[in-house]
Amino acid sequence: MTASDHPLRIEPQPWMVDPATLAVLEALAAGEAQARFVGGSVRDALLGQRIGDIDIATPAPPERVIELLEKRGIKVVPTGLAHGTVTAIAGTPPRHFEITTLRRDVETYGRRARVAFDADWAADAARRDFTINAIFLDPDGTVHDPVGGLADLQAGRVRFVGDPATRIAEDVLRILRYYRFEARFGAGLGDPHARAACRALAHLLPTLSAERVAQELVKLLETSDPIAALRMMVEDGVLSVILPEARRLDRLRHMIAIEPEPDPLRRLAALIEVDGAGAVTLAERLRFSNAWRDRLHGLAAPWRIDPSADIAAQRRALYQLGAERYRDIVLLLAAEGAMSRDRLAELLTFARKWTPAAFPLAGRDVTALGIPPGPRVGRLLDATREWWEAGDFAADRAACLAHLKELAATGIELRG
Repeated sequence: MTASDHPLRIEPQPWMVDPATLAVLEALAAGEAQARFVGGSVRDALLGQRIGDIDIATPAPPERVIELLEKRGIKVVPTGLAHGTVTAIAGTPPRHFEITTLRRDVETYGRRARVAFDADWAADAARRDFTINAIFLDPDGTVHDPVGGLADLQAGRVRFVGDPATRIAEDVLRILRYYRFEARFGAGLGDPHARAACRALAHLLPTLSAERVAQELVKLLETSDPIAALRMMVEDGVLSVILPEARRLDRLRHMIAIEPEPDPLRRLAALIEVDGAGAVTLAERLRFSNAWRDRLHGLAAPWRIDPSADIAAQRRALYQLGAERYRDIVLLLAAEGAMSRDRLAELLTFARKWTPAAFPLAGRDVTALGIPPGPRVGRLLDATREWWEAGDFAADRAACLAHLKELAATGIELRG
């Protein structure tokens, strides 16, 4: 990718000549409908990154696109006809192609707009969000760059197309997308015009649905290093609007330096400063799944691990917490500065290699002693399990049964 080549042309990549892609392109070409790749697939291809979804732009109206695809037996889903978008499903395994007619906005109402399908390529590019998403790619590899996205991509600049405030007014989510794109593609400095618009319009963020905010936040935390972008969000008054609990950028920075692999929820736990109730409140506000809510709650301080304790205490903590939660809390403690890198490595290795034994008793062992079903069964089991854990899991079934009988006979057991 060099700015001096006019026009720039890249060698067609495997995804461009995949049978499913060719089937869609050939169906459109059979009706003389010009087609170009656009958006994230072009951007990522130019960066040499793995591409995700494939978006295609065409001057052909959506009804014509549907006609041409169905004529070739390609399944079509009218995902957004009012905005000129259909989804083609082709290939084995099935691959989705979002095909959108070139358009211009006649009137805009926030995210909703009345569009006209009479735009040319330049006019279509002018209504897109960021310059690096407004690069078109012909099927033969010819690159078309109507708004300067190539230079921005090379320089690590994330710029809105045209006036940033106008683009944000069209969809307030673009504020959060801006910082996420800074984390993925930016050089760490930020665009002053974009940031000024984000600062001025941050008060509109509460109008977004919780699900959309959560999705962008998670995607940001999935990037290799979101710290610079998050710091910009703090400086611009954006992060405090969507995540006022985010007060530990320092701990997140340390987490990123030590984590074996990125984990957005664990990173979120490092970033926020809340107790268990606060974690649940946050998770419910962001409409997290029940599993994510419970996991975030389990990662809230205070943490039930003493990193300096002996191996028997570590085994007991691992047994009680489970491997995933134990590992996450150890990483959080290390990010907090509660242990050395060497100790962290030791505990992570231990968590990976040690397999806890299964507690050898069940409720039927209690009722077999003549104790009727009820709360006392659970109390006796809990008391026996606590004794088994305190003995470093060494007692076998016979020893556990003997201890259970002793507890049942003496009435010494856990209460409520």
